[in-house]
Amino acid sequence: MAVRTKASIHLKFSNSKQLAITVTALKPEINSPVTHRANVDLQVQDCILILTITANDTVALRAMTNVYLRWIASTVNIIETIEHM
Repeated sequence: MAVRTKASIHLKFSNSKQLAITVTALKPEINSPVTHRANVDLQVQDCILILTITANDTVALRAMTNVYLRWIASTVNIIETIEHM
């Protein structure tokens, strides 16, 4: 029997525009998973992005968590840079 691990991360965005852009940027990654060892789901509530990762093992969970958090951070940094130009 395979052990499944799960993480749910709630990220509060400063505005709904940043959140919408970030979700749009991540959709291609959600629709075409990088690995079969983990599944990722995004949900939006108000200005909160809920990132839920379910994986076959803790190694895959850690890897996917790092990947998605870095993608989100990079997207937000780009948005903020463009907004301040």
